[in-house]
Amino acid sequence: MDDPIVLVEDLHKHYGRTHALRGLDLAIRAGSVCGLLGPNGAGKTTAVRVLATLAQPDAGRATVAGHDVVREADAVRRRIGLAGQHAAVDEKLTGRDNLRMFGRLCHLPRAAARSRADELLERFALTEAADRVVATYSGGMRRRLDVIASLIVAPAVLFLDEPTTGLDPRSRNEIWDCMRELVADGTTVLLTTQYLDEADQLADQIVVVDHGRAIASGTPDELKATIGDRLDVVLADPAALRPAGHLLAGVTGSEPTTSPPDRISVPIARGSVSLAGVVRGLDDAGIAVADVAVRRPTLDEVFLRLTERPAGQRLEAVR
Repeated sequence: MDDPIVLVEDLHKHYGRTHALRGLDLAIRAGSVCGLLGPNGAGKTTAVRVLATLAQPDAGRATVAGHDVVREADAVRRRIGLAGQHAAVDEKLTGRDNLRMFGRLCHLPRAAARSRADELLERFALTEAADRVVATYSGGMRRRLDVIASLIVAPAVLFLDEPTTGLDPRSRNEIWDCMRELVADGTTVLLTTQYLDEADQLADQIVVVDHGRAIASGTPDELKATIGDRLDVVLADPAALRPAGHLLAGVTGSEPTTSPPDRISVPIARGSVSLAGVVRGLDDAGIAVADVAVRRPTLDEVFLRLTERPAGQRLEAVR
């Protein structure tokens, strides 16, 4: 990757006996969304804290927008925005006053802070609620205001640490729309999330982190391709589940997964199985089916396959 805007090389971070980062490597190109995925305790939030200059690494190197996060922390802070896991807005102030306050904290002149607050409220559809105290906001509105507050100085890189946790689907979509607008304007987003569909929808690049290391990376489609397709069969008669499973194992050479009472799923290499041939084989065996389909794996299935590996076993990255 040429001149990544975020570059992490062999990053380590300890908290007492806990080794949160164990040689993390990461490279993010400008103007993209990078989804950082991993189980609880994998090191995602620690990585964000180091990149946002809130924690210093014990070893390794990280740069943001060309500046070292340790030696040039002030320069990094001038180029980033951060929305953590919990909203940082003041519930006793109005939405407008919160944004004006953040503007002043970012050293904007008073008039510029007022103007920027009004601009952001209008752009992200919070004008009608702007003069209400934040305590009256819904969870989605409060989270949207928190994201907006991180944009006061139009950051080159925005760190979003699980920004939609606990939000309803409508509120999640509002945050997603905010992110898409930001990226369209040239902002780079590093998104940590436990929602696999969120990463699938938004991320140009996904990095899976486990035990403090990046164990796989690539586009959503590239990661899905690493575990092949799946053949899904729904039986007309649940009593045929066992014989159908044996037949499909023989046809595909893979061990099927059964979901009683009537469903079978088999991993297959792309293009290795003829759907028509599978249907004929089942028909010849007298096994009636309600549905047969070949589908791409979901990102959830990729994530579970990657993170179920033994701790410390490194997977070959997609790229």
